[in-house]
Amino acid sequence: MAYKPLVAVVGRPNVGKSTLFNKLVGKRLSIVEDVEGVTRDRLYCDTEWCGKAFTLIDTGGLDVKSDDEMFSHIREQASIAVDIADCIVFVTDGRAGITSNDREVAVFLRKSGKPVVLAVNKLDNNEIDKTFDFYELGMGEPVAVSAEQSKGLGDLLDEVTAHLPAADEDDGDNGTLDIAVVGKPNAGKSSLTNKILGYDRVIVSGIAGTTRDAIDTPFERKGERYNLIDTAGIRKKASVEKGVEQYSVLRALAAVRRADVVLIVIDAEEGVTEQDIKICGYVHDQGKPSVIVMNKWDAVEKDTHTSSAYDKELASKLKFMDYFTTVYVSAKTGQRVDKLLDAAKEVYAQASRRIPTSVLNDIVRDAVIAVEPPSVNGRRLKVLYVTQNSVCPPTFVFFVNDEKLAHFSYRRYLENALRRAFEFKGTPIRLVFRNRRDEFAD
Repeated sequence: MAYKPLVAVVGRPNVGKSTLFNKLVGKRLSIVEDVEGVTRDRLYCDTEWCGKAFTLIDTGGLDVKSDDEMFSHIREQASIAVDIADCIVFVTDGRAGITSNDREVAVFLRKSGKPVVLAVNKLDNNEIDKTFDFYELGMGEPVAVSAEQSKGLGDLLDEVTAHLPAADEDDGDNGTLDIAVVGKPNAGKSSLTNKILGYDRVIVSGIAGTTRDAIDTPFERKGERYNLIDTAGIRKKASVEKGVEQYSVLRALAAVRRADVVLIVIDAEEGVTEQDIKICGYVHDQGKPSVIVMNKWDAVEKDTHTSSAYDKELASKLKFMDYFTTVYVSAKTGQRVDKLLDAAKEVYAQASRRIPTSVLNDIVRDAVIAVEPPSVNGRRLKVLYVTQNSVCPPTFVFFVNDEKLAHFSYRRYLENALRRAFEFKGTPIRLVFRNRRDEFAD
């Protein structure tokens, strides 16, 4: 899957940036109020225009020369957004005209060297003549918009997407397996990445947070193509510092979403922590096949039962993903690292499996006979038909007489029946229940 470019919405206070942001993403996410300084930190949301996907970032109002502590913080946040953005939307107020602050923001943006699209907002009646003065800012042709009335947004988005990297519009290279390497800081992700590649592609340090971005490295092994994505460590939300680290975590989570397979790296010395469980939960919720990589295995005192004890701990703490598969490795010594690509291929194959409809219905029919479906007020659930709707993750649609009768415990039972029959090692599966009208259903 393609990496999504970043588009930052920037401007002085009270020009309508948050209103514009909300209109562009189709959600009321930013706080919108006619008071300066309401939006203080960056807010982001994935969106698309004409098939081009990107991540839009809202920023606080810039007052370039203010000594106020709040505006200093906003300036720092906006500066980071501009630094990592692929394109910038510079929002101005068409009613108020150009201000000295607009000129200062324009100078600030020119220094970034990034492509800038100038939006002249609050032109509710399409007063194109009010855009002429804004050529003075030296940002090219102004685009007249009214965020409040959703006018001119199409023209604005056309200009924005024209500046996005062409390569990022690609939806991936068929035949290439995208593998994201994620985990807490200092779990050994970068060392593991380097060991898999066979050379030092990324900086390795004992200091947590060395990797600041998601680093893609395409390579071939035994005639097969891979793309390894090393990511920044994902810390607890409360521990994430404002600034670059917030975007590092964003990139890491985005890497999970665009990956085919996720390697979840856990520090075996430290054991399975609450944050490890949360990272596993995020990967599970995204429907991604995964391999749990217990790293630093060389540093663990062990006997013949140690790996079994670790597996039991994982089974206890990861009940929501009891399909997990583990590989015990040492990025330092290279122990079992050569098994990771095979494990990634195996779980991806499981996630890509399609089960013939006839076989699927035979398995489900036997499961229903073995354990009778639940009933509510004398009305019993009837499973009429099952089909596989999609893969990655495998998704099965159960047509029933009344989906409200499908209790969670019975859904879980049916999922376990499918796993006993087809395993689906290392991948989540999805069960969807839909009503089907049938004169014999009741």
